[in-house]
Amino acid sequence: MSFLERMWAYITLGAMGSLWGEASPLLGGLAAFDRNLRLVTVISAVALGTWLGGLLFYWLGRSQGRRIRKRWPRARPVIIRSIAIVRRHPWRASLGIRFAYGLRIALPIACGVAHLPLSKYAIGTAVSSIAWSLVFTVLGWWLGRTTETFLGHVRQMESLIGGVMVVVVLAVFIVLRRRHVAERTAQVLDPEP
Repeated sequence: MSFLERMWAYITLGAMGSLWGEASPLLGGLAAFDRNLRLVTVISAVALGTWLGGLLFYWLGRSQGRRIRKRWPRARPVIIRSIAIVRRHPWRASLGIRFAYGLRIALPIACGVAHLPLSKYAIGTAVSSIAWSLVFTVLGWWLGRTTETFLGHVRQMESLIGGVMVVVVLAVFIVLRRRHVAERTAQVLDPEP
């Protein structure tokens, strides 16, 4: 890969980390295993991207909190409860943002609506983003290693696997063909009115 291609890959992995979830660091880890990207740089790019995405969602909650509550009045009780939880546990809310599956967008917005101090939120989210990025990027790298080991064993048995697949496809074809012939014979012998 050229320098520009690698830079574009790092930027894309970082920018999409907040939206893709675990897919971004896992793919980055696989690319690092293939030696297309550097593992430490992938971890840094994903952590920075998810941290900046969390700050953006926090800002949306902080600046648009009233508009959000007016726009969805039925969700008001849930919003009020989430604000109370965030105010009671500001550090837990900030640290848990990346690991709160299904709440990665809602929780930063709730932190902004709750007017959580930006310094607390930024520090907690940074720690959370770094830990999350490290865990899932290394997991992606490890999966690449495991996949390569598995494929190495599969390559030794390619002809056997190919033969088995041909037999299975042929058997499925024969079964489906017999079923089709039986159905057509039944229709000819017992026509519907």
